[in-house]
Amino acid sequence: MDWARARTLSLDTMGRHFGDLAKIRHVITYSLSPFEQRAFPNYFSKGIPNVWRRFTSSVFKVAPPMICMYLTYTWGNHVHSEGKRKVAADYENEE
Repeated sequence: MDWARARTLSLDTMGRHFGDLAKIRHVITYSLSPFEQRAFPNYFSKGIPNVWRRFTSSVFKVAPPMICMYLTYTWGNHVHSEGKRKVAADYENEE
């Protein structure tokens, strides 16, 4: 009898969708259809100026350390490649 009851319980839960696996009480959710939303509201009038404002406010905080690190990296690579070269004066007396 326990097996039959377990089978009916498992058959009741089969076929549920992923979002309906558990019941949550006392939580109210609202949703709006994607067909009722505007995909890009105020994109050109407010979006692009906002991106420009945010870019100009942060570029002077981000760019100097990045430029400094780039110059340090290129200087280090240049010094390393010069250090790997053979010095012609070391091999003048060889036969």
